[in-house]
Amino acid sequence: MNRQFLFIVFLTTIYSSLFSQSATVSNIQVSGRTDGSGYVDVYYNLSGTASIYYIIMEASFNNGTTFTPIASTFLSGSIGAVAPGNNLHIIWNGKGSNDNTYSVQTKVKLIASTSEPCGQPFTDSRDGKTYNTVQIGTQCWLRENLNIGTKINGSGNQTNNSIIEKYCYSDLESNCNIYGGLYQWNEMMQYVNTAGAQGICPSGWHIPTDAQWTTVTTFLGGTSVAGGKMKTTGTIQAGTGLWNSPNTGATNESGFSSVPAGSRSSNGTFSDIGVIGSWWSSTFSFPDNAWYRFMYYYLSSLHSATGWQGYGQPVRCLRD
Repeated sequence: MNRQFLFIVFLTTIYSSLFSQSATVSNIQVSGRTDGSGYVDVYYNLSGTASIYYIIMEASFNNGTTFTPIASTFLSGSIGAVAPGNNLHIIWNGKGSNDNTYSVQTKVKLIASTSEPCGQPFTDSRDGKTYNTVQIGTQCWLRENLNIGTKINGSGNQTNNSIIEKYCYSDLESNCNIYGGLYQWNEMMQYVNTAGAQGICPSGWHIPTDAQWTTVTTFLGGTSVAGGKMKTTGTIQAGTGLWNSPNTGATNESGFSSVPAGSRSSNGTFSDIGVIGSWWSSTFSFPDNAWYRFMYYYLSSLHSATGWQGYGQPVRCLRD
């Protein structure tokens, strides 16, 4: 069976849908170009009460069981920020984005939102700090560790005083600027025990649950390899990165960009910068403990464990 035949089958099985607030998509038309380029033309009408909607496209290569976002680098035309209108046109480089495009199992979904699509920089209105974002599977993550709050010394505990407090490794603000802040679990959660709480994350974001950490781990191939796909590359010894050598398996192909921020221990001291990257979840464990994820410089794996809530650890936020 040649590619052209497979391409025709792909078009006969395609479907489109739109989920958004007060938006309607209609008159969707999909056609493949006959010049062998593999490009797909998608036409649609968009109406709604908002002046702008953010359009993304997802594709399923297993007959609709799971969908994967199509990277914007393979899409052009009426994608991203789009005003309502008729005969809107998306051009998809299907051959370039995924060879699996040419399959009877392929289905397509259009998704609209009044929020910017993942992958765009996000500015926290509370302090003006800007974070990058990254889409990993169905989840949108901050690409950097959160750095919010007023620095206190590691010798003291963070308290419920209506002020977000943070530790900076070795009590240096410059380390917070590089690695993000370190937070005790209760401070991060803002003194609630609800899994998935917003905690100290910006509005529209929340502290990931242990189950949501499992989701990203599974998407990246499982515990044994996910760590390498999430770690920034390079080493301290070679002057090319922040991890100790050998930084095993590091490719950062997910874009998560984990850094080895270390932690603040129970006695108020700091340890393991360059050695370990770890992040709290919002899932409570037995009294005074909570679930977290961690990875080492000498392994490509991502592990889970429970730890004392008084430890100071980094935080990543997940979009609602």
